[in-house]
Order: sequence, then C-alpha cells, then structure tokens
Amino acid sequence: MSPKGRPTNDPKVLNTRIRLSEDDVKRLEYCHQKTGFTKSEIIRMGIQEVYNKLKK
Repeated sequence: MSPKGRPTNDPKVLNTRIRLSEDDVKRLEYCHQKTGFTKSEIIRMGIQEVYNKLKK
C-alpha cells in the first residue's frame, strides 16, 4: 500500500487534542478564512510565535 498525502521532510505523526471556547473557535475560523491557511497551520504559527518570543 502506498503512503497517503504529499511527501514531506517534516511529517506530522503526533496528535494533540485541545479545548477551545466558542470565541477561540470563531477567531480561528476567521483567521482560516482570511488567510487560507489550515487551522492546524494557524495553530502551529501561534506556537512558533510564542516560542520565538520566549527564546529572545
């Protein structure tokens, strides 16, 4: 059986479940619609932004 999805050098094999308020979901959906990024990509960008601020 061939692998599914696009080949990548950074496979996403781990899952994390989070709880969000209705406001958080609305903000995430707004960001998704305005940018065209997936919700996962937006969450990863947020993690990267916080990480970069902490590393300074």
